[in-house]
Amino acid sequence: MDRLLVSAPHKSSGKTTVTLGLCAALAAQGTCVQPFKKGPDYIDPMWLSLAAGRACRNLDPYLMDDAALLRMFREGVHGAELAIVEGNKGLHDGMALDGSNSNAALARRLGLPVVLVMDARGMTRGIAPLLLGFQAFERDIRIAGVILNRVGGSRHEGKLRAAVEAYTDIAVLGAVADDERLALDERHLGLVTCAESGDAQAHVARLGRIIGSQVDLPGLRLAAACAPAGVAALTPAPRSTARGLRIAIARDRAFSFYYADDLEALEAAGAELVPFDTLRDTRLPAADALFIGGGFPETCMAALEANVAMRTAVREAIEDGLPTYAECGGLMYLARSIRWQGRSARMAGAIPGDAVMHPRPVGRGYVHLRQSAAMPWPGADPGATVRGHEFHHSALENLPAGLPFAWEVERGHGIDGRRDGLCIHNLVASYTHLRSAAGSGWAQRFVAFAQAVRKSRHAVTGPAPALEAQA
Repeated sequence: MDRLLVSAPHKSSGKTTVTLGLCAALAAQGTCVQPFKKGPDYIDPMWLSLAAGRACRNLDPYLMDDAALLRMFREGVHGAELAIVEGNKGLHDGMALDGSNSNAALARRLGLPVVLVMDARGMTRGIAPLLLGFQAFERDIRIAGVILNRVGGSRHEGKLRAAVEAYTDIAVLGAVADDERLALDERHLGLVTCAESGDAQAHVARLGRIIGSQVDLPGLRLAAACAPAGVAALTPAPRSTARGLRIAIARDRAFSFYYADDLEALEAAGAELVPFDTLRDTRLPAADALFIGGGFPETCMAALEANVAMRTAVREAIEDGLPTYAECGGLMYLARSIRWQGRSARMAGAIPGDAVMHPRPVGRGYVHLRQSAAMPWPGADPGATVRGHEFHHSALENLPAGLPFAWEVERGHGIDGRRDGLCIHNLVASYTHLRSAAGSGWAQRFVAFAQAVRKSRHAVTGPAPALEAQA
């Protein structure tokens, strides 16, 4: 499998923009590109999926062991011609001092040649010792090429190329001019999502044209083709076609943080995913369970508040015992209200607390959770630990005392610095984002819980009418 890692010396070097442009340019030429993103990001993968036309997969060495990483990669590249992995932060950055979960470590495990995106502003001859240092630091990492980014003009480019060619053996694969047309909108949690960008498709196509014209695409393909043998595509296991359970899932401008492999895990466990729009729909679809992932409800809070029918339907369904899982933005929507920038808006009210936005992150980074006896999902013993991640500027305030929580927080913040996974009726709502591929098995456990609740209800009352289907 032809493959490579797009990385950089440090964050904010422009590697996301360059990677998007590469995926879009190669896809436009007819190449089947499979994108990957290193780390727990949600937003970059949305854009990468749009650029490549294939669902991006997240590779996370902190949350996933080597076997899970390799399986995710091999199954992800099935049917593709080229795999492009976008790193996070810098090539050698990671949680561990020994680099065991760095981008370089991921390149080593998957045999990925590295293409460095270098922010060349204010730099000429100095680029050479920087590249030489990257080559020397971990000599088993192959730097297959460099893309000069934010170049100031032809004269600047000429000096950079001359320095790289004179002092190193690294190929210059492109020089991307500093161009405001390449900018992606950002805000408090990173890039604006594709769902909120009205011209996302046109912008990605523009990135492909501009970057594709300034990068040696055949040279890039050659670098990827030099990846060592031993990492072949793997046919994914056949998925069950049985769909005995329906899960309503919020998919709209406010809620879009979902991992492709988690959705596939829900389907593999026997669930049919039925999307609905919290902003436009007035009732829930017929379903046996409800899943509201993360997103940006604070930027949509006026529209969410205005949809009284949906807020009421969600609250009543949860109060009636509908098995529900909500992560971060979903938790905020289920609260009584959201307060942000001096404004407040009413939300569903299934959680007796208020989500209050703060100017700085309240919880950010990887999370370690120890399961408590209050966790209603089957499949793990109390005291079992799982890993996840969180990134939220909001805090859940004004909660009454005595509420049960599914997890105790060993690392991270969660809801109150000590606990996460608020349990109300058949709802589990947390700030932590989980991944089934990272060993939590949450998708299978949630489906099993929903199946058990449905079976119990039918045993007591007989088959009950499903929630009214959407018009």
